[in-house]
Amino acid sequence: MAREVLAETETTSLEGMLVKKKGTASARSWILIDSDVNETVMDIDKYAIMHRVQIHARDLRILDPLLSYPSTILGRERAIVLNLEHIKAIVTAEEVLLRDPWDDNVIPVVEELRRRLPVVNANDVETGEEDESPFEFRALEVFLEAICSFHAARTTELETDAYPALDELTSKISSRNLDRVRKLKSAMTRLTARVQKVRDELERLLDDDDDMADLYLSRKLSSGSPVSGSGAAGWFLGSPTIGSKISRASRASVVTVHGDENDVEELEMLLEAYFMQIDGTLNKLTSLREYIDDTEDYINIQLDNHRNQLIQLELFLSSGTVCMSIYALVTGIFGMNIPYTWNDDHGYMFKWVVIVSGAFSAVLFLLIVFYARFKGLVGS
Repeated sequence: MAREVLAETETTSLEGMLVKKKGTASARSWILIDSDVNETVMDIDKYAIMHRVQIHARDLRILDPLLSYPSTILGRERAIVLNLEHIKAIVTAEEVLLRDPWDDNVIPVVEELRRRLPVVNANDVETGEEDESPFEFRALEVFLEAICSFHAARTTELETDAYPALDELTSKISSRNLDRVRKLKSAMTRLTARVQKVRDELERLLDDDDDMADLYLSRKLSSGSPVSGSGAAGWFLGSPTIGSKISRASRASVVTVHGDENDVEELEMLLEAYFMQIDGTLNKLTSLREYIDDTEDYINIQLDNHRNQLIQLELFLSSGTVCMSIYALVTGIFGMNIPYTWNDDHGYMFKWVVIVSGAFSAVLFLLIVFYARFKGLVGS
């Protein structure tokens, strides 16, 4: 009976922190999931979030979809602030606050959290499926796996569209194919920048042991706060289950707590696994970029060849026009209706004039062509 009264009191406290905004978009919605997969979907005020997880306004601003912040994973005293594109979450030692739970890209993440956050039962321990990772690491792994899989899927889709389009462009250069490749290259550039930001953030964490140590929330909770008393529960106001979960958080991280508090090997292994995955995705995009660059070089060579062929054709036509103009000049002179005395009784001269004029024009044309080839103006 006492537990029911306490639960009702804490639920009232929780509801007092919620700010229901009727008619607002779901962009302000959050879903709260604890280690027992108890879910609460709510429209919560930012000040209530700051009070609940005890983070600063500048940290919460990172999760604002209206502001363009790069991918970020920040470790604070009692929370992890995580912004991985569409995944915007706050992770504590016992709860996850995830923004926009109705977003199409976030729904699979929520389903995965429901599946992987619960504490393993004793029956599962006998089968060897026990997961000793702290709660925050299980949640972090879900988010990293989701963003890496998301980018890997987008990269695969881009490769599926890009390689056939590039091959088609090399076989037939047309405005339609060029525009299609241009759009694919733009999409690849944007995706590469997004993947690079995630990779850089993971690399930053791996290079700094202090930043990784800040992500050990359960260890800080167990080593810095007593299991019983007001000190342990006071920092997590409004949580209906925190009082019953402190001891479980201690047990979940007991191995880490008894060891070196600066030991970050477990988290380092987790981050390295997804760093390798996102790095592999980036390598695929790099290979695609190189393939596009090679295709562009090939297309430029083909266009240069076409341009040279047009120049050669223009040169041949111009040379032929000049030679035919000389032939036409001779024809025009002898075709004038002027009485010349030397035309009388010399009719046989007509054919020699025609033959000599034609031969001279042909020789002149050949000389121009040979000279152009000698100077390298045309190909052989």
